[in-house]
Amino acid sequence: MTEFFSSLGLPAPGLTAAFVATVEFLGGILLAIGLLSRFIGLVLAIDMTMAYIMADREALFSIFSDPGKFYVADPYTFLFAALLILIFGPGKISLDTLLLRRYPYPSPSSGAQ
Repeated sequence: MTEFFSSLGLPAPGLTAAFVATVEFLGGILLAIGLLSRFIGLVLAIDMTMAYIMADREALFSIFSDPGKFYVADPYTFLFAALLILIFGPGKISLDTLLLRRYPYPSPSSGAQ
């Protein structure tokens, strides 16, 4: 992965590869269990957008002229999943929802001074 990042001209390819791998691994786990879902959805959507820009630019620019090329590119599935969670939320059986049921937001008191 470091060699691939070097070929793309990314700065500090070793550190960048470790950072991206960690974000994708931990982010994927958190997204799957539904913890910090919208934040992780945003982080992974940015990560996958950068993957399109840096590694699969041809597929990105063919989104209107040849959409099939855009859809079969590697980052598409992960970008789509991250955007779905970011836009629609984690769902009823996510840890985010279960934690909000257990520890709801405090309601504003009407007699606060």
